[in-house]
Amino acid sequence: MKTILVPIDFSEEAKNACKAAASIAKTTGSEIILLHMLDIPSDTIDPVDSSAMKGGAQTIFFMKSIHKRFEEYKKFDFFKGLKITDKVIFHKAFQGVIEESKKHLVDLIVMGSQGATGLKEMLVGSNTEKVVRKSDIPVLVIKQPVNDFAINDIIFASDFNAESQNSFQRVINFANLFNATIHLLFVNTAHRFETSKNIRKKLDKFTREFELKSHTVNIYNDITIEEGILNFGKEIDADVIAINTHGRSGLSQLFSESISTELANHALRPVITFKI
Repeated sequence: MKTILVPIDFSEEAKNACKAAASIAKTTGSEIILLHMLDIPSDTIDPVDSSAMKGGAQTIFFMKSIHKRFEEYKKFDFFKGLKITDKVIFHKAFQGVIEESKKHLVDLIVMGSQGATGLKEMLVGSNTEKVVRKSDIPVLVIKQPVNDFAINDIIFASDFNAESQNSFQRVINFANLFNATIHLLFVNTAHRFETSKNIRKKLDKFTREFELKSHTVNIYNDITIEEGILNFGKEIDADVIAINTHGRSGLSQLFSESISTELANHALRPVITFKI
């Protein structure tokens, strides 16, 4: 891993994402790009070139203000010793993130999540979900403050069908960066019940194609898929939950079941998504 992109709006959620990105960068020796989408009046942007600005004193004011905030941001202790690059663009949030991630050959996008408390709400129907759906690059979503973010245990939650195999090597590669254990998780629910025998056969067939260093295989019974993922994560104190996404439907196929109000109030662990 060489480059990590962190979209920031200078909020607490963005700071949480930066802390996590900094911890990963120190482990992997990566550079961090801080990306800010500047919301300015349309008449200050050149309609031919969205990266060019006009407007004289007003333009200077906008740019000086944002670069001052960047300089203050880069002084955070958790960035010490890291190579940090800052950039301002004038795009809609998710479009700008996708374009810049491709332009700079980014290996990982780290984003803070605002407001939502459920796993589905955190990743569906928001700018974050739009990035997740469109990005070919893994997206790590951080919701809570993190200190000395370490990745030792990763849950890979999946239905373990053939399609899921397309991205699993990327999950393995990510885990290997941190010498982390992958906990393969199949959540069995009443609505999508399968026998343990059939699930084990499916898991065995799935893992046979890959070289796994440290892993466990787990079948977990719960009311919904989301509850199973989060409850299992709590039981093993997982550092990250890894899941697959689909380009067209985002996470809707994985989370088609209802989400309880009680679970939506639980603290969430970081989630990393890999596009199939």
